[in-house]
Amino acid sequence: MELLLLLLQRHGELVSREEIHAYLWGKDVFLDVDHGINTAIRKVRFALHDDPDKPRFIETVVGKGYRFAAPVTCRNGDSSQRLAALQQIPDSATRPAKPGAVSIRARMLVAGSVTLALIVVTWALYRGSQHKSAGQPAIRSLAVLPLKNLSGDPMQEYLADGMTEDLVGRLSRIHDLRVISRTSVMRFKTTQLSVPEIAKALHVDAIVEGSIIREGSRVRVHAQLIRASTDEHFWSESYDRELQDVLTLQSDVAQSIASKVEVTVTGKEHERLSAVRSVPPEVYESYLKGEFSKGDSKADVEKRIGYFEAAINKDPTFAPAYLGLAEAYSDLGAIFVGGRPDETRPKVISAAQKALDLDPNLAEAHALLAEVYQERWRWADAEAEYRRALELNPNDVAAHLGFAHWLLCQGRTEEALAWSRRAQQLDPLGVTGVSNGWILFHARRYDEAMRELRSVLAVHPDYATARWFLGFVLIASGRAQEAIPVLEKTVSMMKRSPGSIELLATAYARAGQRTRALRLIDELRRRRQAGYVPAGAFINPYLGLGDYDQAFLWMEQAYQEQSNILQFLRVHPFFDPVRSDPRFADLERRVGLAQ
Repeated sequence: MELLLLLLQRHGELVSREEIHAYLWGKDVFLDVDHGINTAIRKVRFALHDDPDKPRFIETVVGKGYRFAAPVTCRNGDSSQRLAALQQIPDSATRPAKPGAVSIRARMLVAGSVTLALIVVTWALYRGSQHKSAGQPAIRSLAVLPLKNLSGDPMQEYLADGMTEDLVGRLSRIHDLRVISRTSVMRFKTTQLSVPEIAKALHVDAIVEGSIIREGSRVRVHAQLIRASTDEHFWSESYDRELQDVLTLQSDVAQSIASKVEVTVTGKEHERLSAVRSVPPEVYESYLKGEFSKGDSKADVEKRIGYFEAAINKDPTFAPAYLGLAEAYSDLGAIFVGGRPDETRPKVISAAQKALDLDPNLAEAHALLAEVYQERWRWADAEAEYRRALELNPNDVAAHLGFAHWLLCQGRTEEALAWSRRAQQLDPLGVTGVSNGWILFHARRYDEAMRELRSVLAVHPDYATARWFLGFVLIASGRAQEAIPVLEKTVSMMKRSPGSIELLATAYARAGQRTRALRLIDELRRRRQAGYVPAGAFINPYLGLGDYDQAFLWMEQAYQEQSNILQFLRVHPFFDPVRSDPRFADLERRVGLAQ
C-alpha cells in the first residue's frame, strides 16, 4: 500500500528504485531491497490485474524504476482538499520520522479510498475469473514455448534456451501432466502462429510463454500461462534474481505453474521441483555453451566436451555439467562420429555416475547409463535404469525411446512400438517417428516403416538418420537399387562415416553390384588400419554379398568390441539368412539374447 501511495502521488513521473528504497525502508536499512521492491510491485499488479508486458497501470522502466501511467482522479469529497492533502505526503526520498497531523490524515484518507477501490476491483475480477473458469476442462497437458531473449544481445540466446529446457525438465517430472519435449516446442521459436494454433498443433491444454532479460549479474524472467481453448491468460508473474540464483528462479516458476494448472503433485515430485542450489555465473555459462553448441561432427562434440570440463573445473559439485559431459562422450562413441566405444563408454559411465552421486534424481543420467549397459549387453541392469528414469521423469522422451529399443532387442516389438508412440506424443513435431520406423523395420512391416520415415523426412529433409534407416527398409524389402541414390546422399550428409559407407556397400551388394560393394569394403579396411572403424561395419556388406564365413569372422571381432549392431541379433532382418547356423545361435547365447 505504501508503494502504491508513492506511485499515485508521483503519477506520470518516473520513481526510481533508489527513491522507493528510501521511502519504504529508509536509507540506513540493509536488506534484500531489490527482492522487496519486486515483491511489492508484483502484489500491486496482482491486485490490479495489471500485465507487466502490456501495463495499464504500472510501467517498468528497465533498470531504473516505475511509473504509474493511468489517470488519477480524486472523488467523494472536495477534490482540491484531497489533492492538497496528498501533496503533503513528502515527495523527497526520505520519509520523516514524525509526520505532521495533516500528512497522517492525508495518508489515512488516501489509504482508505485506495484500499476500498482495490477490494472492489479485486473482488470483481475474482468473480469474473471464477465465472470464466467455471466449466473449463482440467489442464492435463502443456507446452513451454521458447522464452524470448529481450536482452538485445544474441549471445544471451543460450540463456533463454537453457531456461526453456530447465522449465520443460522440471515440469516433466509431474506424473499427472503431459509436457511436450523441447525438441517440438523449439520449432515455434520464431513463429507467427497464435497460441490456440500452436496448442492445436501440439495437442495440449495450455501454453507457457515468457521472456528473459539479463542485465549484468541479474536475470529477470516474466512468464504467463494461457488456456489453449480460450486464449485466456490466467496466470502471470515476474521474477528477478542474481544469475547465481538462476536455478532457484527456475524452481519458483515451475512450482507456480504446477500450482496454477492444479495437477496432483506428490511429495517426492514437489521435492524434485523445489530442489535448488546456487551456481557461479561463469559455471552456468560454460554449461549452457556446452549444452547448446551446434553441430554433430567429431570436432563439434569435442568442443562441447571442453565447455563441460571447464564448468566442472570451476565447480566440481555441479551435477548437470557431468550429465552434459556423459552425453557428449556418448555422442562421440556413435558410429556416425567414429569414437572408439571401448574408450568412450567408460567415460560415459563415469560421468553419469558422478552426476547421480551429486543428484540421484537426474532421470537423464539413469537413461544414459541404461543405454550404455544395453550396449554392453547388461540387459537386466539396463532395464532397471530405464524404469528408474521413467519413474523420475514420466515425460522423458529419451527414456521412452531407449526403453522401446530395449524391448525391441528382446523381440518384444509390439511393446516397443507402443513405447515409441508414447514418445511421439511427447515430441509430436520432433524426429521420434524415426524410432517407429526402425522398430517396424525389425517387425518386417516394411510399408509402414517407409511411411513413418518418409513422414519424418517430409518435415526434416536433412535428417540423415531417417534417410539411413530408410535405406535399411528399402534393402530389406527387395528394393536395393532404389536404396542406392538415397544412401549415396546419406554418405555425403554423414561425411563418409563408417555406418553410412557400410549400408551403401550393402545396397550395392544386394543390387548385384559386387565390384562397387567390394570397393567400399576396401575403403573401410584401409581406414581401419589407420584409425578406428568398428568391426560391425563389415558384417552387413558381407551378408549382402552372401559371403557368410567372412560375415561370421567380423561378427566375432564385433563381439570382442561389443559393437552396437549385436544388440539387434534377435530381430534384425539382415541376419535372417544365417539364423540356422550354429555359429549364430552360439553368438546369441553369448550376447545374452538366446531364445
